[in-house]
Amino acid sequence: MSASPRPRPGPAVRPADAALPRDLTVGVIGAGRVGAVLGAALAAAGHRVVAAAAVSGASRARLALLLPGVARRSATGVARCADLLIVAVPDDALAGVVAGLAGSGALRPGQVVAHTSGAHGLAVLAPAAEVGARPLALHPAMTFTGTPDDLPRLAGISYGVTAPAELRPLAARLVADLGGVPEWVAETDRPLYHAALAHGANHLVTLVNEAADRLRDAGVGQPEKVLAPLLRAALENALRLGDDALTGPVSRGDAGTVERHLARLGEVAPESVAPYLALARRTADRAIAAGRLRPVDAESLLGVLAGSSREVAA
Repeated sequence: MSASPRPRPGPAVRPADAALPRDLTVGVIGAGRVGAVLGAALAAAGHRVVAAAAVSGASRARLALLLPGVARRSATGVARCADLLIVAVPDDALAGVVAGLAGSGALRPGQVVAHTSGAHGLAVLAPAAEVGARPLALHPAMTFTGTPDDLPRLAGISYGVTAPAELRPLAARLVADLGGVPEWVAETDRPLYHAALAHGANHLVTLVNEAADRLRDAGVGQPEKVLAPLLRAALENALRLGDDALTGPVSRGDAGTVERHLARLGEVAPESVAPYLALARRTADRAIAAGRLRPVDAESLLGVLAGSSREVAA
């Protein structure tokens, strides 16, 4: 009886980055604060940034500072010469830029087209995928100034990455080259991911400046000196301890203190009353849930907040 023939092995499955050289040619569309810095970081990692699109005077100056010697070309010219195309344009402009590049014939099969938007995932890159390019969402979770000072801050930061399964190895390699850590974000979760970052970072800037303004109203000449050690300690404690870091009158249920805050804010800075109320109510909810504030001790406080909210609404 003859032996059964051995099954033939199928074709080897190659990772998506196998067809790409280790050192990529990179093009950057949008030499703003993010694009120019990431381009400089990729160049420092050994990749070749061959061209960038910079329209405004500020973008051209940033390109000269961070990527000296890199050719300035049109967006389609940049796209035609890069293995990896970084599209770092504002969120609302991204779809139009990608559609325009795909429609112009500037994109090619196998090319990696990566955007840096936190709010968008892969759907916005559909026109690029339709012509055979490989889509990648690669968002650095960092605030940028668009200067060389940003480069050392990239070490160890997280990148919100959304990628097709076959492109994950390349995405992980790029993030590692940038000195970062990938956080894999599902397509449907991109808006929530970005909302969390905006809520934490952008609103923090507003909150700090509100506090500084109110200190100036109280006669403090250098509010930053008062706030700096307090806010640094509060941020470090919050990141380390979570809701156990809560302190202050709301977490203690000091209704009288909060009522006096609101009364004085209403006289001096009425525009600050609504945000104070919203944050105080959310702080109270979290303090109660964390066991920092007993519901019985919160009754008077919640009454003050509810009454003030009705006055603001009226």
